[in-house]
Formats: sequence, C-alpha cells, structure tokens
Amino acid sequence: MSSVIKLSDARVGDRGVIVSVGDHCHHQAGEVELERRLLELGFVEGANVELLHEGLFGRDPMALKVDDMRVALRRKEAASLTVDLAAALPEAAE
Repeated sequence: MSSVIKLSDARVGDRGVIVSVGDHCHHQAGEVELERRLLELGFVEGANVELLHEGLFGRDPMALKVDDMRVALRRKEAASLTVDLAAALPEAAE
C-alpha cells in the first residue's frame, strides 16, 4: 500500500508531509484560485500536516494542524492536496 494519499482520504490522527498542492490542471479558473488560497493558508510542499478532527456529518469540515497553526478545510478542498504519510516527523515530546 502506498503511503502517498489525498488529504481528503486521511483519518483522524494521520500525519504526513505535503508533497503537492493542486491538481496542476489549470484550465479552470476555480482550480487556480483554490490552489492560490491553499498556498496562502500555509499548505505548501514540505509542510507537516496532521488531521485532528472531523465533522459529524459527512466527516466535514476537517480540522488540521499545518506546521504550527490550526485550519479547518472542506474535504472537497483537501482533495487538492497530496500527502506522504511515511514522511511524517515523530511527534516532539512535550
């Protein structure tokens, strides 16, 4: 099984590193705008991401930890992000 998944397929507790942002199919203005917004929020290649919580209905929205911030994101938007779960850093002891 591959450790590279769409962020929308992640489960609570999954941690990984973002390997790609956007579908790189720039024919539609909406996809370009979504990629720009995700990048502005900190969803950049190499960022650590962890799924903290899911909504009750349809598992939407998702609460995510991206590096040191918390962000809520819809699953439809999270499908634009690819994450490598094997590349996750071990959680730092607090």
